[in-house]
Amino acid sequence: MASNTSHVVAPAAPAMSAPPAPVRRRRGMAPLEPVGPTARWVLGLAFFVLFVAVWAFFTLGGFVSPTFLASPITMVKEAWLLFTEYNFIHDIGMTVWRVLGGFILAAVIAVPLGIAMGAYKPVEAFLEPFVSFCRYLPASAFIPLLILWAGIGETQKLLVIFIGSVFQIILMVAVTVGGARKDLVEAAYTLGADSRGIVRRVLIPGAAPGIAETLRLVLGWAWTYVIVAELIGSSSGIGHMITDSQALLNTGQIIFGIIVIGLIGLVSDFVFKAINKRLFGWASL
Repeated sequence: MASNTSHVVAPAAPAMSAPPAPVRRRRGMAPLEPVGPTARWVLGLAFFVLFVAVWAFFTLGGFVSPTFLASPITMVKEAWLLFTEYNFIHDIGMTVWRVLGGFILAAVIAVPLGIAMGAYKPVEAFLEPFVSFCRYLPASAFIPLLILWAGIGETQKLLVIFIGSVFQIILMVAVTVGGARKDLVEAAYTLGADSRGIVRRVLIPGAAPGIAETLRLVLGWAWTYVIVAELIGSSSGIGHMITDSQALLNTGQIIFGIIVIGLIGLVSDFVFKAINKRLFGWASL
């Protein structure tokens, strides 16, 4: 008679738990570690405060002659005189008008040409050598010719900014459009799109954020060209004020004019960034 055999079940071994993932501690100076919005503003403002403090230390402390560098207090006094006695707000308005006028004229012509160069290789082969050659020419070198052709009025100043901006925009837009993803182009062809549809519905929408960023960068360069344009044959503008102040050795007004240009440029840059983020917020996702 077979004996009953009892089966003893061994207890299951405890499951091996995975070791806990190491907790990554945030460090302010770690490479590529992001900075919060508040910290970014505080750090950016701290540099300006430090800069003014060093400037005040050397000028108010007598280490630098006022003839060569005015103190912050003197600069503020000269700024007040510029606005109350010399109608400096008119000079600011004229300079802003010249920058925007020359830049918009350059963008209207350069963006379509850049898109054509980036989309069509024969157009690129035809235009790129000339555009690459011209973008290395300093805009100030054209001033004598522009004075002969257009006089010393507003047209000459707009053309200086136009020449300094247009070739940069053309080439940068062409590079942006030409860098489109080939798989998207092939997919559009597969879906029956023609060449015009590829440009209108694939290349331009894909390159739009890059084109907007290009315009933002070149607008900053346009501010450097306007001062060159206003140094010669101008009776208004921030550059004209700086030239007159240099003849009088008034470094307070010179410094204030430079600061105003920087502030206006900074504001325009923030506005451009905000518009780009609103229009092309999906590009940063």
